Amino acid sequence: MIYMKTEKPLKRHKSLQPFSREHHHTLLLSWKIRTGFHKNIDLQRIKTYVDWFYENHIKTHFDLEEKYIYPILDSDHEYIKKAIAEHRRLQRLFEDKSDIERSLSLLEEELEQHIRFEERVLFPEVQKFATEEQLRLIDQHHNEVGFQENIADRFWELQK
Repeated sequence: MIYMKTEKPLKRHKSLQPFSREHHHTLLLSWKIRTGFHKNIDLQRIKTYVDWFYENHIKTHFDLEEKYIYPILDSDHEYIKKAIAEHRRLQRLFEDKSDIERSLSLLEEELEQHIRFEERVLFPEVQKFATEEQLRLIDQHHNEVGFQENIADRFWELQK
């Protein structure tokens, strides 16, 4: 029998917890897109919601991560290079107006993968190297106001 060493999960530092809560809402966005496809919701309705989410949540989230979290590790660090490349790819998918079905489908998958990477790989690495001053700086610049949902069209709640 093979025994694997299991490490106790690293508790998320309080300055990174708001980002993790935002990640939760973004995982729900992936679920909403998936649900919209499953229920054959008009793609433009899904895209309208996704555009709203991008403008009201994702843009600021990406900016704050890139300005205050990513610099904790060296810019040449493989995790930082990967995270920044994924942000650029996701931004292109959010802003794509030419093939909505394709971009929504890719967003649904790639957003989830990106968040899992940040939560399971990048954030624990950042926590290992962050100074208290760097964590305080994140705290000072991230004013979590709580998630505000767009209830104009809850397409994901509709009966099939």
